[in-house]
Amino acid sequence: MTGLPLSLPFNPAGIQLDRRQGLSRQLYQALRLRILDGRVASGTRLPASRDLAAAMGVSRNSVIRAYDQLCAEGFIEGRVGDGTYVAQLSQAISPAKKLSTKVSTGLPTGLCTALSTKLPDLPVISSSKVIHNGALERVKNNHLAMPPSGPPRAFRVGVPAFDLFPFEVWAKLNKAFWRKPDLQTLCYGDPAGDERLRGLIAAYLRSSRGMQCSAEQIVITSGAQQGISLCAQLLVEPGDGVAIENPGYRAAAHAFAVAGATLHGVSVDSEGINSAELNGLKDCRLAYVTPSHQYPTGVVMSLARRLELLAWAERSQGWIVEDDYDGEYRYSGAPLAPLAALDQHARVLYVGTFGKVAFPALRLGYLVLPPALVDAFSQRRAVDVRHSEISTQAVMAEFIAAGHFQRHIRRMRRAALSRRNTLLAHWPQTIAGVGSLPSVAAGLHLTVAVDTRARECELVEKAASVDVEINPLSSYWLPDSQPPEDQRAGLVLGFAAVPEAAIVEALNKLGRIWRT
Repeated sequence: MTGLPLSLPFNPAGIQLDRRQGLSRQLYQALRLRILDGRVASGTRLPASRDLAAAMGVSRNSVIRAYDQLCAEGFIEGRVGDGTYVAQLSQAISPAKKLSTKVSTGLPTGLCTALSTKLPDLPVISSSKVIHNGALERVKNNHLAMPPSGPPRAFRVGVPAFDLFPFEVWAKLNKAFWRKPDLQTLCYGDPAGDERLRGLIAAYLRSSRGMQCSAEQIVITSGAQQGISLCAQLLVEPGDGVAIENPGYRAAAHAFAVAGATLHGVSVDSEGINSAELNGLKDCRLAYVTPSHQYPTGVVMSLARRLELLAWAERSQGWIVEDDYDGEYRYSGAPLAPLAALDQHARVLYVGTFGKVAFPALRLGYLVLPPALVDAFSQRRAVDVRHSEISTQAVMAEFIAAGHFQRHIRRMRRAALSRRNTLLAHWPQTIAGVGSLPSVAAGLHLTVAVDTRARECELVEKAASVDVEINPLSSYWLPDSQPPEDQRAGLVLGFAAVPEAAIVEALNKLGRIWRT
């Protein structure tokens, strides 16, 4: 390479870009790889975007987009008047053992998985086993509250702008499938799911999320919840400790409690799950996390915390279940690379869903698994449901292949951003006991602090009286691991479920009723 000042400590030699594909994404991935494997050390000064663009023979915009993504994920940082530097990651990545982005082809030698890939040996939880280990009481204490039914309204959590879904396109594709279906597809199918759909999902994750996965690593599920339940059934023995973000997604806690786990609520701070607390859990076998947009606080897990979490999994031979429930929704730059994209040691199981970009009733999700676990998960799913419904998978595969899916995601992201902005612009001010709104860089909901639990209850009840749906933050805490009452209060509001006009109307109602 030529054209870079000799004093520049960064050497781009060896970075090869394919001109037929996205240049900024390739450059981002190449730089991220070199930072993670130690070829570019912490504190290294990177070239100015103009200099690197000249050296690589690409546009400056391509370099700027790559730098922006690396900065958003915490790999690099800008210093005013002094350029761009690789962030200090030495505490998370020790010099003796760097993380790698290479795809693991199997589990480490000697790993105790407590899981057999032979169907007769798959762990089955009997009722007596559950009762013996006290899990029955844990299930009762973690009663699963079902999501609200009926048409969406402000400010329902977990619902995308599915009023914008291209139902006419979906209907045409569905009609085309049933007009003359391939008779082979109407027989019993692969319990892992439709091969074409799995291949298209893998291609999408490679291009959009930086995950180097293959179709063979993917198992189709009936939504994210079934994926979480499969993880609980196959990775947890009764009595095993499971770390759950606290506050967090109670339905996930319920799934692990049913499997007999001992639940450990681990606090969440401004960087994500508290790794110091996690390291102090001696019996913990698995951690369930939502790093792209923590549910419900909305925190985006920092890079340092992600690396610490991966290091915990490798050190403890534990598992990480990564629920990327609304990772497509990021409002500045591309979606952040998930934990699974940083995982070298086959410790991360990635849970994805179509419900947050299509509509909840679709009940279509997927797991991206370490290769050695795929057969066991497929066989377990075959025991439960044999295989997924055929036509929905086939129609979704065609929906993706024809480009409708990618266009729809862009439309949904723009709609969610507009609806978020409407909520922020029209939020009633100076409401007693209610904190200021947070910045919202990702996801489909936000959480605003409230002074006391009593005030939280009053605000939620008043909102319900004018037909506005708001979730209390206090309902997301595990029953046995809650902070003092006045430290867990807040309001959780989804902002994507209804159009802007309905948001403004609902906020006007709240302003009147909350000031009464």
